[in-house]
Amino acid sequence: MTLTLTVRRVDLAALDTPLLVLALPPAATIGPPLAAVDAALGGALARALDRRDFRGGRDEVVHLSGSAKGPARVLLIGLGKSTDRGVALRRAASVAARRAHGMGVGTLTWYGGPATPAELEHVAIGLGLGMWEYTDLKTPPPTDERRTPLTAATIHVDDLAGADQALAAAQAIGAGYDLARRLGMMPGNVCTPDHLADVARDIGRRHGLDVQVLGRRELESLRMGAFLSVAQGTPQDPRLIVIEYKGAAPTVKPVALVGKGLCFDSGGISIKPAGGMEFMKFDMCGAAGVLGAMEAIARLKLPVNVVGVVGATTNMPSGTAVKPGDVVQAASGKFIEVINTDAEGRLVLADLLDYVRRYEPSAIVDAATLTGACVIALGHVATGVFGNNDGLVAEVLAAGVRSAERGWQLPIWDEYREWIKSDVADIKNTGGRPAGAITAAKFLQDFVDTTPWVHLDVAGTAYSETDLVAIPKGPTGVPVGMFVEFARGRVR
Repeated sequence: MTLTLTVRRVDLAALDTPLLVLALPPAATIGPPLAAVDAALGGALARALDRRDFRGGRDEVVHLSGSAKGPARVLLIGLGKSTDRGVALRRAASVAARRAHGMGVGTLTWYGGPATPAELEHVAIGLGLGMWEYTDLKTPPPTDERRTPLTAATIHVDDLAGADQALAAAQAIGAGYDLARRLGMMPGNVCTPDHLADVARDIGRRHGLDVQVLGRRELESLRMGAFLSVAQGTPQDPRLIVIEYKGAAPTVKPVALVGKGLCFDSGGISIKPAGGMEFMKFDMCGAAGVLGAMEAIARLKLPVNVVGVVGATTNMPSGTAVKPGDVVQAASGKFIEVINTDAEGRLVLADLLDYVRRYEPSAIVDAATLTGACVIALGHVATGVFGNNDGLVAEVLAAGVRSAERGWQLPIWDEYREWIKSDVADIKNTGGRPAGAITAAKFLQDFVDTTPWVHLDVAGTAYSETDLVAIPKGPTGVPVGMFVEFARGRVR
């Protein structure tokens, strides 16, 4: 469902709206235009602040009933003590939209004080993130139990300069998030490798992008033994998907975005525990991030060249599945000993990273729900960031700050390479539990040669198994924002 967004100056007190959202910081005071709103509410806003019923803390919500005229309801949302006002506004907007969607108000008006175009963009993205809901596979409730979904929002701004551009950018990025979250939420029997390929073709048709889809036979001709070893246990055809966005001159080297697309990961022969295995439908969130980013970049019409590459398959146990101890040969020629078949994402990425080098990219950024070890290291707050080029790492980290998808750099020193040396091959696909996220990244480094490269381990940030307050449990849309801001940063 799409949220229609508008920006304009409004008279908050006289506004005929089902819901007026006021985003307020700690120790907020009542000045214009809040004084007029307070008067329309019979002083209820002032009382809530004076009595400290509302203190402006992060995610704090207080609901006030309106009067016969003006806003029917007023929702106070706390901004908290964040040092980044844009990020605070984004989160508050998401909380507000989620509440409004559940209340069944249909439309809302947002006021968060004066906002720069960048802050306005954060608000608009946050509203879209909060109202998002996956209902494709749910039977609608009876008519008398249905609530009106949130379909439109008006953002009050004092200064309209730059507002339209900010709103357009937010809508483009929001479309990317929507696509990525929808793909992530789909069950594995719906979001198959073929479905990801169809989505890529649809993006290409709508935006005039070149799309190429390779299957098992083509992968065999390219000698992608690492990718194919993961796919050999499933009857579904693996798919290597390439989308090319050409927004700059042909002589300008592209940036490459690469995503792991395990549409379901059972672990293969090294099978995962049954408890929670249903969440392994989210193992394609890196691929969803690439597709969502390509959607947003195309809508933004950025003057940059971007190649998006996705490797899609499923990792299943069967009589034909790869076994622990097997040795496979990657397209680069390197021989890999498969120690654990559940360390499959890096096998797919090995061939993707080698393949994308044919486009001579100026930089490669890959994203994958790669390791549980990264979740242990960073929890569900930060994306693990690794790279072979400090300048590129700094670029990606800055993109994470701008997009409210923070990352944290972890080392890939040469000492870690010792842990993935094999007795029978050039390299093995896991170095054991210690530093598991680092040795996984170190494995990937073997397949990028000297191309500037960054790896994003989004295992802890691309989806959540619990409610996150601002958004429900499920896919978050990470790393769409980081990808898009990285591309935007290249042309700023």
